[in-house]
Amino acid sequence: MRWRSGRRSDNIEDRRGAGGPSGLGGLGGGGGSLLPLLLGMLGRKGGIWTILIVIAVLYFSGGDLGGLLGNMTGLQPGMTTGQPQESAGRPVQQSASEQELADFVSVVLADTEDTWREIFKQRGEHYVEPKLVLFRGATRSACGVGQSAMGPFYCPADQKVYIDLDFYEELRSRFRAPGDFAQAYVIAHEVGHHVQTLLGISPKVREAQQGLSEADANRLSVRQELQADCFSGVWANHANKARNILESGDIEEALTAASAIGDDRLQRQSSGRVTPDSFTHGTSAQRVHWFKTGLESGELKACDTFAASAL
Repeated sequence: MRWRSGRRSDNIEDRRGAGGPSGLGGLGGGGGSLLPLLLGMLGRKGGIWTILIVIAVLYFSGGDLGGLLGNMTGLQPGMTTGQPQESAGRPVQQSASEQELADFVSVVLADTEDTWREIFKQRGEHYVEPKLVLFRGATRSACGVGQSAMGPFYCPADQKVYIDLDFYEELRSRFRAPGDFAQAYVIAHEVGHHVQTLLGISPKVREAQQGLSEADANRLSVRQELQADCFSGVWANHANKARNILESGDIEEALTAASAIGDDRLQRQSSGRVTPDSFTHGTSAQRVHWFKTGLESGELKACDTFAASAL
């Protein structure tokens, strides 16, 4: 991916020098199952102890957090009272490789800003730029406490994307999805959830999930997640036409990443069993299909996963 000459975003909130969250935030009324989140965590650093800690956090906070690998529909506006409080920040100590990753993330975020601002302008609408929070280990969000083990996530309550840069090493090593465009896809997917929030899609999904069985609510979550994948493809289409960002092999990197984090593949790797009713993000094939749909069409209307008869 051609990124080094790109504009850097002003919307980066760097909390890597913070001492961590000061207490646990409330998460009342979270939706979805914990199973996909825990399955996605198996095999990560910390093993069973990480899972036990997260279960404790979720129990006492009364809800559920997730990200690219977890249940993002559980992150709902109005779940917590007050603004998150971080302890005093310190100068960020980082390696040269981590500094380059932070720079990369800033450029990708800026590119999504430029792309979605223009798309919204063409629709006669105003694009509100999200913030992107860099953190280590754990941090507060308006949706509760976010932990690195949960992967990157978007919180609609504060309109911020959260990411621990260590996730990218896991993407490369555990999920075998290397490459800078695979990393860009992760950010673009989370920004896709921000676009859903601005378009009023996410609130409608949450409303529609009320009163449904867990399996039926999960099916709506799958359609929402696949739409975010499609929106990430729309971004890639427009960004490449405007700024020629794609290099040979980039699309394959994104498709590899999308395939690597399909619900079916994660479940098969962690437990050897696949339970479709617990899917919240879609299969590997579905994630690849909808990213390619957005990439090839460049049109928001092509991403109407909710109207699709087959995913």
